[in-house]
Amino acid sequence: MLCERLAKGELDIALVSSFEFLRNPIYRIVDEVSISSDGPVYSVVVAHRGDISEIKEIELDPASQTAVNLLRCLHAEVGCNPRLVRRNTGVSPAGAKSISARRAQLLIGDQAIRFRESHAGEFRFWDLGEQWKKLIGLPFVYALWLIRPEVPDAKTIASRLRTLRDENLADLDRLIAAETDFDRQFCACYYREHLRFNFGEQEKEGLRTFAKLCAKHGLLEESDLRFDLV
Repeated sequence: MLCERLAKGELDIALVSSFEFLRNPIYRIVDEVSISSDGPVYSVVVAHRGDISEIKEIELDPASQTAVNLLRCLHAEVGCNPRLVRRNTGVSPAGAKSISARRAQLLIGDQAIRFRESHAGEFRFWDLGEQWKKLIGLPFVYALWLIRPEVPDAKTIASRLRTLRDENLADLDRLIAAETDFDRQFCACYYREHLRFNFGEQEKEGLRTFAKLCAKHGLLEESDLRFDLV
């Protein structure tokens, strides 16, 4: 995983789970850039059949520390306590058949999008970005560019990454037109409405709030969280 390689010093910089920073806040953060949402994110969901409050077990996608711990916090805050079961990777081998009135799956990223496309109308989808916004009223930050503290000239690297973000957003129509894996109309909605790519004051406050909830529910040690921004 990128998080492990960054922590070991095998990588100098990486776009990784925001929980990696909360877990080990030694890194410098590229300011003004994140992958976040301010409401439904569409691609981080619990697929289920019945009422979410009746779910007894959720299979976890291990691909994202952030999504798994966000799910833990949301359930703790609303008083749900399903058993969380890790699977090795991806969608459960039983696929949609393993989802029942009492059993659900956490799906993330492309797998979530493809599952929703394949099973539209068959399941309900508890969107973690939407639930966070309803509960907290702030954006949620899924990923950040982190730079190891010993890397020289971090400000130049960060400036270049911000420039690349701006260039890609300015060229978004062409990038969407070149998309081959997903419907272009969906991509236009997904990149323009569901995802955000800023790391401004609201996103920072959302991340601080996530850290406090993780500490409250025993997922992190309590600490005075500080951002070393470049």
